[in-house]
Amino acid sequence: MNARVIALLAALVALPLSAQERGFAGLGSDVAGFALPDRPRGLTFPADHGPHDDFRIEWWYLTANLRGADGRDYGVQWTLFRSALAPDGLFQGWAAPQVWMAHAAATSENGHHFAERFGRGGIGQAGVTAQPFAAWIDDWQMVATGPDGSPDRLRITARGADFGYDLAATAGGPLVANGENGFSIKGPQGQASHYYSQPFYDIAGVLTLSGAQVQVSGQAWLDREWSSQPLDRSQQGWDWMALHLDDGRKLMAAQVRGAQPFRFGSLIAADGSVQPLTHDDVELTPARGSPPTSWRVRVPSGSIDVTIGAVNPDSAMATSVPYWEGPVRIEGSSGGRGYLEMTGYPAR
Repeated sequence: MNARVIALLAALVALPLSAQERGFAGLGSDVAGFALPDRPRGLTFPADHGPHDDFRIEWWYLTANLRGADGRDYGVQWTLFRSALAPDGLFQGWAAPQVWMAHAAATSENGHHFAERFGRGGIGQAGVTAQPFAAWIDDWQMVATGPDGSPDRLRITARGADFGYDLAATAGGPLVANGENGFSIKGPQGQASHYYSQPFYDIAGVLTLSGAQVQVSGQAWLDREWSSQPLDRSQQGWDWMALHLDDGRKLMAAQVRGAQPFRFGSLIAADGSVQPLTHDDVELTPARGSPPTSWRVRVPSGSIDVTIGAVNPDSAMATSVPYWEGPVRIEGSSGGRGYLEMTGYPAR
């Protein structure tokens, strides 16, 4: 293992609790020499399905809400993070400055199973290609299966000590650019990322929990984001939710917490048209608890007033950088299913 990789992993373990609680943004605190998000850039496909090595950090993040043949609700997560140790992209092989971290999880009402892996760029252990699309670390894979090599059709596989899944996803709608043509502002100081989503997957396959298999089907959401700008030091973490409403709409709503929360989102019509949501367009009210696993979500301009609640409140990801991630049910002005992620809360 390269000395720079050892240094990064050691730094992760040695982070004080307050830094770990801030989540993944803390990994990108040194931005000197890295590319910065650019408002006029827009999005370019298929290139933007692949890695952006000149940026500090990025991720490929899939969550799925599933219903089993047994009538129960389940959720799965497949996430691959790329973090650059240095902005110099000239090094190859073992000297490549890219470190990969992956999380996989499967959640039911009665259990939450997760696993974490680390990998190296430059030697084939982990990586992403744009065309045909493929993302992998060891034998965990999210790869295109259609003839055009796009992520419109995917096979998603992962396994841990007591869980695994093999799923096929097909997009039934277009990609969605969040923010202003994919330029998504994250705070009052102008921190931003490039950010797009594919919220229209139908997904089905086999989920294995503690040795028992169940056929599952449902809806999935893929988020793609890259940046070099960490959270402001006054910002403590974020709350993010991706909701599939029964009326056919999709809602991404999020806030970065700090002295003054900074909210943003996207309200996506069934045809894929997008209404960007700014701070004043979204109201997010948590229930008691840390982290709060129930929220009231209001978007008055979209006549949305719902409550989301965790399928399993005990869905903490006790990974190197701890956070909470799990499926939720939706009640109120519309029913539905979705996913909730929360970072930066004190460990229980």
